[in-house]
Amino acid sequence: MNADEEREFREFVAARSRSLLHTAYLLTGDWEQGRDLVQTALASTARRWSRLRDRQQPETYVRRAMYHAQVDRFRLLSWGKETVTDRLPDPPGQTVDWADIVIQRQDIMAALRRLPKRQRAVIVLRYFEDRPDHEIAEILGVAQGTVRSQTHKALASLRAAFAEAEQSATTSSPASGRGVIA
Repeated sequence: MNADEEREFREFVAARSRSLLHTAYLLTGDWEQGRDLVQTALASTARRWSRLRDRQQPETYVRRAMYHAQVDRFRLLSWGKETVTDRLPDPPGQTVDWADIVIQRQDIMAALRRLPKRQRAVIVLRYFEDRPDHEIAEILGVAQGTVRSQTHKALASLRAAFAEAEQSATTSSPASGRGVIA
């Protein structure tokens, strides 16, 4: 990489790191893993920076690298480890405090983690990144119809998960004030 290319790459990283990290967090569900994912994708991009044909769209390349690195990570790690405890996460009769918004975010993240990797990526790119179908299709390397069908399936799964959680919350412990998706 020559000096001009290095300068361009550094400017790109400075301008887009925050957005890329946010996406990586949503893909992984963890800030540290998200940072590792961004670093892996940027390292891959840096090695190929001089060969990127379209310098106007390096972000698409980085996002594609992030998605593929996350898929590889899913394959390598045993994802979905369960922790066995002797206590329920929410004992009945406990009052709800002002942290309900944080709890709802955790519930949403838990529901996202249970989605298959492609559905999760589509939901993150569409609703958290506000990307159109054609960009999502390009990033993931799939057809636009696949993006739409994966979105439909993911939303149906999320709706069912939240409906189930709401149903179990109202029938099991109405005093708790919330449904938990574990």
